[in-house]
Amino acid sequence: MRVVIVTGASSGIGRATVTRIGRAGTTVVLAARRADELEKVAGEIRAQGGDALVVPTDVRDPAAITALTSAAIEVTGRIDGLVNNAGIGGPSSILADDEVVAGMIEVNLMAPIRLMRAVVPIMTEQGSGAIVNIGSVAGEIGLGGTYSATKFALRGMSDSVRRELIGTGIGVTLVEPGFIATDLTKRRRGLPGPEIVAAAVERALQRPRRRIVVPFKYRPAITLANTLPALTDRLYAGRAASRRES
Repeated sequence: MRVVIVTGASSGIGRATVTRIGRAGTTVVLAARRADELEKVAGEIRAQGGDALVVPTDVRDPAAITALTSAAIEVTGRIDGLVNNAGIGGPSSILADDEVVAGMIEVNLMAPIRLMRAVVPIMTEQGSGAIVNIGSVAGEIGLGGTYSATKFALRGMSDSVRRELIGTGIGVTLVEPGFIATDLTKRRRGLPGPEIVAAAVERALQRPRRRIVVPFKYRPAITLANTLPALTDRLYAGRAASRRES
């Protein structure tokens, strides 16, 4: 029985992910603040032959992260996968208030760090595991103020942890979505659904790789930002403060 923790499992990318990977032979540990929504998702997973454990969790609380990890390890004595999906957006401008900035840092960066710190010793002891961090194209192209900053930082952390864990049997994958149809992008039309990200997460859990960008169409923009940053500055001048990234 494989045990996989997924944060932010009550909606959007998290919900799509757990319903995709939740099948016979897998227990998905569902973490989010809304217990009622988690119970609904758990019902969907069980209806399709999978198993789910609901653990209401505020990822901003270190004690809650400890409790989540403890609940997961009690299922089989293993933790085979961790998907750090919980995240929040907010005002794109650097002029955002401290409270907003601190909130994004706590959820988007500190929570994944704390969760990795909690599961890595377990995975190291068992000699295997897969960690998937949900970043963003905004972590490659700076357009979202503090949101972008947290995703840039998560990218750096993912690279660092991957290199630290080489030889342990633990894979670390960064999945970077572009604009996806979620609660953060309600005003946009014609976006791909969160299922495209869930499919990438499933692949990463099965066969970890360094980085996955979805949809693929964002790769040229990332390449441009890395190779011609001055041109990227001109292309996006004045737009950063008026947008939110997925």
